Amino acid sequence: MNKIAFVETTEWERDILNNFPQFVEIADFYPQAINEENASEFQDYEIISSFINSKFNQEVLNNLPNLKFIATRSTGFDHIDLQYCQEKQIMVSNVPSYGSHTVAEYTFGLLLCLVRKIYQAYDKVRETGSFELTGLTGEELFNKTIGVVGTGRIGKNVLKISRGFEMKMLAFDLYPDEKLAQELGFSYVSRDQLFQESDIITFHLPYNQDTHHFLNEDNIKLVKKGAYIINTSRGGIIETSALYKALKSGQIKGAALDVLEEEGDIKEEQELMVKGAIKEPEQLKTLILNHLLIDLDNVLISPHNAFNTFEGLASIISTTLDNIKAYISNQPQNIVSARLTL
Repeated sequence: MNKIAFVETTEWERDILNNFPQFVEIADFYPQAINEENASEFQDYEIISSFINSKFNQEVLNNLPNLKFIATRSTGFDHIDLQYCQEKQIMVSNVPSYGSHTVAEYTFGLLLCLVRKIYQAYDKVRETGSFELTGLTGEELFNKTIGVVGTGRIGKNVLKISRGFEMKMLAFDLYPDEKLAQELGFSYVSRDQLFQESDIITFHLPYNQDTHHFLNEDNIKLVKKGAYIINTSRGGIIETSALYKALKSGQIKGAALDVLEEEGDIKEEQELMVKGAIKEPEQLKTLILNHLLIDLDNVLISPHNAFNTFEGLASIISTTLDNIKAYISNQPQNIVSARLTL
């Protein structure tokens, strides 16, 4: 019988999982993530389902001798060393489509808060009781050019919403869907052209070695002066230092970020500092810059919350259970590979 561990589970998730007795009988539920310090506690499990805070690196995987299958409850899989999993013949599945509407809607929530200064307006009334409009003048989305980087499921829905706002639409993808472009009325362009012509740039890419610092110190200079940046994908897509400098200089007018570089370290930074786990100067620099970003008036930051709807969470659980059932039945589905690139 396959031993299964569900880690990083919330009470809400456990309530859902308890409705599937066939899993409850063979599964254990843990609130904590898996890391180098506790990995040996999970060495008996053949199947582990985690969220994004469990880091399946070589050290962790070497302490899981019976592990054959990882079912991550996320679309992204940059917390898993896929190459090493492949070497150890460990299959990895993800949830490829749960957030296609959820994240796209949140993207526009962030965008509207940013360009229409909704948070500042709310905060002003709440904190001061003032209905004075000074400093709250925003911008329309109508007729602005939005550049969508990545036209997978989420990017496609962002484009659909953009159409409703009557925006001009550009997109970049290594594998253009020309049928989609014709259907929705947008144009595929090069990365550089998208940066140069877009009033808003929104990122919807997987994070891997090919997309690391996709927006960086060199190419951020191409971004149209006064543009807005939205990121609901992964923090490592954007080089933090480059973004901070562009925001401070005024080249980029504002940014709304649901993800940050080294965000896992931010969540646990006090513990990391005490234990001396921050070994790389660049890692420490990024952590400091993240705090500086948070303090900028033209930046909105939320805590990796774009996926977080009741509908989205239910879809995550449902697909994850289907992935596990498919693996047990020797018909694995939604398998991700070390060879996958942008």
